[in-house]
Amino acid sequence: MFYYIEGNVVYAEPSVAVIDVGGVAYKMTVSYNTFASLAGKDRAKLYTYLSVSENGIELYGFGDTDELDVYKMLTSISGVGPKAALAVLSIMTPAQLQRAVASDDSRAISKAQGVGGKTAQLIILKLKDKLEAYKAPVTESAPAPGGAAAADAIEALVSLGYVKNDVTKIIGAMKISGMSAEDIIREALKRMN
Repeated sequence: MFYYIEGNVVYAEPSVAVIDVGGVAYKMTVSYNTFASLAGKDRAKLYTYLSVSENGIELYGFGDTDELDVYKMLTSISGVGPKAALAVLSIMTPAQLQRAVASDDSRAISKAQGVGGKTAQLIILKLKDKLEAYKAPVTESAPAPGGAAAADAIEALVSLGYVKNDVTKIIGAMKISGMSAEDIIREALKRMN
């Protein structure tokens, strides 16, 4: 229905982005990698996927068409729902997933929240021959900025009583590439105090 939505970034947190297009604000569910790509931006273009199910209608947003294509591949696998697909794309880029699938690295995939070992093996089995187009150049080895570490840090700080929106803004403004969850928490606490 919508190919992409481009407009002003009204709100962003690790799982949600709101884009205003001509006075209409579209709320989209996003991966952490897409959220990280919005940090500091006033305007953005997100490629979309509209999911209609018995639970309702939900709009998903992706930073690029590669992430959207891989999301569709993941959700086409029986047993991999929208949340699991987003969890995988929150901890790895399409190129990193391609490497994990090519090397049968189910442990890397099962690090995604809600994805167990059997589901990770199923993802490898079903996507083995489908991800070649996302093969990264050999030079790309750094994980996506933040990823699961940032999500873990946000969850830990919220459990300590901090307001999620405040924590999200502070961590979103930090340069967290390569930092562990503990380091992110320490730095966020310094900035909040």
